[in-house]
Amino acid sequence: MRYLVIGDIHANLHALDAVLAAAQPIGFDHTLVLGDLVGYGAYPNEVIDRLHDLGSLSAVRGNHDKVAAGLEEPEEFTTVAREGAAWTASALTKAHKAFLTALPRGPVAISESLEICHGTPYDEDEYVLDSLDALRALRGCSRPRCFYAHTHVPAVYSLHSGALGYLETASNNALTLEPGITYLVNVGSVGQPRDGDPRAAFGLLDTDAGTVRVHRVPYDVAGAQAAIRAAGLPEPLAARLARGR
Repeated sequence: MRYLVIGDIHANLHALDAVLAAAQPIGFDHTLVLGDLVGYGAYPNEVIDRLHDLGSLSAVRGNHDKVAAGLEEPEEFTTVAREGAAWTASALTKAHKAFLTALPRGPVAISESLEICHGTPYDEDEYVLDSLDALRALRGCSRPRCFYAHTHVPAVYSLHSGALGYLETASNNALTLEPGITYLVNVGSVGQPRDGDPRAAFGLLDTDAGTVRVHRVPYDVAGAQAAIRAAGLPEPLAARLARGR
């Protein structure tokens, strides 16, 4: 089975289209969406439509999805994020808001060996920011492979015989997922990377080969920025796309 793994799209249609254009020639059987489909960007309805058109899809909600759908107040959001969430909520159609409302809380089991979440398996809103966070998340996994998002930064952690490991995630390098080891994998952000690389990030998981690859692809950053500005969204949401921060 080959999975396309994407997260933190944040209504960036330019980035999502670039990811799909890069992934489709490679080929995948099913798409895993790790939350935060919307928020920050100018195309919330269109991003949901693109994902719906993929057909074979499993997804979990992110914190921005919850706020945009009216399920939660943006109490922990920055001022800019709060303004973006308010715009998103007003821009969503009734049908697209219903789609977000129906997204399940993570973790969601995909198979006997695979689960997905937005933040961590024990708390959908918790960030994995350091090794202690990763260790706690790994101990909360119910499957040997857990894919998460939320930080917008690619990372792969492992847990074997109580020892925590960290694997390098160089673009397009295949990482082998060994039997008997628990893995916590973040393939980075489609729509708002925060690792200093502005290119859109996505992952391809091949369960038959036991490998995962993190890919980076350039996209029309200027076009995404122009759409954000035209929508009247806060300027920092446009400016940060060029920095990858």
